[in-house]
Amino acid sequence: MAALPQSAVRDRLPTLFEVLNRRTLPPVDLYAFYVFMRDQQRQVDYLDFWLDIAQHMSLCRLYIRQLRQSVFINTPEPDKNSRHSSMVLEALKVHNELSADEKLRPDESRRLAQILRSESITSTEPYAEEEITARRNSAMMNLERQRQLAERSDLEKSKLKNNEEEYLARSQSPGLTVTRAHIRESAYGIMANYLVPGAECELALPLHITRGVTTSIEVDGRDDPEVFDEAKEYVFQAMEREAFPAFLAYKALGNLSPMGAITRLFIGLLALFAAFWVAFILIFLDYHKTVRLWLILPFSVGIYGCLTYQYYLDPIAVFVGYSELVYFKYHKIREPYVNALLRRRAVWVMTVIFILVVCLCVLFGLVPGRRL
Repeated sequence: MAALPQSAVRDRLPTLFEVLNRRTLPPVDLYAFYVFMRDQQRQVDYLDFWLDIAQHMSLCRLYIRQLRQSVFINTPEPDKNSRHSSMVLEALKVHNELSADEKLRPDESRRLAQILRSESITSTEPYAEEEITARRNSAMMNLERQRQLAERSDLEKSKLKNNEEEYLARSQSPGLTVTRAHIRESAYGIMANYLVPGAECELALPLHITRGVTTSIEVDGRDDPEVFDEAKEYVFQAMEREAFPAFLAYKALGNLSPMGAITRLFIGLLALFAAFWVAFILIFLDYHKTVRLWLILPFSVGIYGCLTYQYYLDPIAVFVGYSELVYFKYHKIREPYVNALLRRRAVWVMTVIFILVVCLCVLFGLVPGRRL
């Protein structure tokens, strides 16, 4: 990933909104947050739900872009004065005036909904109960078929999610056109995968939220992103309140995975056991003090391993510029503020390690020997 522009360099920790909109760099990027939610919090379904809605909004943006082109190309000048064409053109004009930064604002779904409602004002009708059941069953069967065909891993999937540029590039290839049916299928897929009782990835959301979304989609026939606004905001607040602070403490204040920290603790305890064992042997066999100076090696390894577990921070890896994503899999630290913060903590940890090693070496090196 390219470096952030100079104007985007922060002198603070990133927010959840910045992480979800891919405005951050490793080790606090969206990919790292996805791995954290999957492996540590065990709540990756909530993040998947948020990302699927973001992808649904990308689909709507592409559809509106194509709709705008078709309206201006195919609509004769006199027909643009009709009520329906005027509403669509006015809505598209408002959307076209949005800048790239404005499209990330929370009210974007409301703007997209305005355009989609204007475009479908003459075709949206309530569905009959039989059609609701049929559409829901069809959506769930499509999801099952997609799960059977999916062969990429969760990590590879997380790299693709919410990447609007790649998604639009694929969608704009020759022969591919986004239709309103695609948008409806996307909305039904999100509802069937996360909000329908008994769904495989059913989320624990308040009942009034899930009922509101299902009613809007199945009864009112809506498929615009605004349908999911309340559920999306609830999930966002839940992640911001519970998971995100733990993520920042995990990745911005440390650079080890849980298994990596435990491995270092195990090695450190073994080294400390060996150091104390050899130290007492050298004392009770009355070896010369210069020989005991070699205790600095096992004591250094032991203290280093134990303190890296205590702080979840490997100073050597920080100084080299790497953070552990999963067990012994590293990625480069590219977020400037996080890099500076980790380096300050690494200096502190190395200082504590040095003091403890010196104290132990002095203690076991200068104590008088006595051969038993």
